[in-house]
Amino acid sequence: MSGNYGTQVIESVAVRRRRLREAWLFGSDRVRNSLNEQVGKVLASVMIAAVICAGFAGYGYFKTSMAKENQKQQPANGSTTGPVSPQPSR
Repeated sequence: MSGNYGTQVIESVAVRRRRLREAWLFGSDRVRNSLNEQVGKVLASVMIAAVICAGFAGYGYFKTSMAKENQKQQPANGSTTGPVSPQPSR
């Protein structure tokens, strides 16, 4: 019987917290508006995905700009870009 009472207490505390949170967020219009817990999770997921995409785009831009910089520096150093064939020995 005590397990049933413990479950009731836990559920009543959860309901009270939800009602207090909705009253704080929505004020007197809390009956018409209810906080959907899933909306917050979806928005957080979208924001995390946007940050990850921005990171990949930045990394790609950085690698491309570094490759272009290396191409500009190679001819100035006098190195050849093509394969070098060995000189025939005499």
